Amino acid sequence: MAEAARKIRYSNYGTSTCDPYRDGNTIRFPGRTEPSRPRVLPREKNTARPRIQTREAGRISPFALIGSLSIAVFAAMVLFSYAQLTALSNDVVTLQQEYHDLKAQEAHLMAQYELAFDLKSIESKVTAEGRMVRPQESQIHYMDLSGSDSIVVYEDDSPTATLGQTFGELLHKLISYFE
Repeated sequence: MAEAARKIRYSNYGTSTCDPYRDGNTIRFPGRTEPSRPRVLPREKNTARPRIQTREAGRISPFALIGSLSIAVFAAMVLFSYAQLTALSNDVVTLQQEYHDLKAQEAHLMAQYELAFDLKSIESKVTAEGRMVRPQESQIHYMDLSGSDSIVVYEDDSPTATLGQTFGELLHKLISYFE
């Protein structure tokens, strides 16, 4: 009876999660010893290193070398072309600015030129000296353009030359040219 009094039973009310004899997925029974684990022998150290076969370095393919060099050359060419494009666009902007400045200067100079010469005074001076004469009434002709436009075709009554005659004339001119 003493053994029965020493053995304590736990009540878990039907759930196995609170079971003191359960450890994870394994069930331990009191009084049983777990089987012993196999003993692990200590590792022996190898005194000789294993021989590793190395691969000799491969040669570079000439096509890969040519391809790499051509890519580098093309990249440099693109870089230089972008630099030239930038310089040219900068030049275009400065030339456009100069063009606008020159147009403004031209308008200013044309206004000064027109103010410098008075055409009525020049005409009166030249006509007074006799170097320029006003046109007479007989020299003035007026055209009436109020009517509709029309075309009159006149036929040429001169005889037409044949192909043989024109070829003969051309040959004669060519011979006389070389004589």
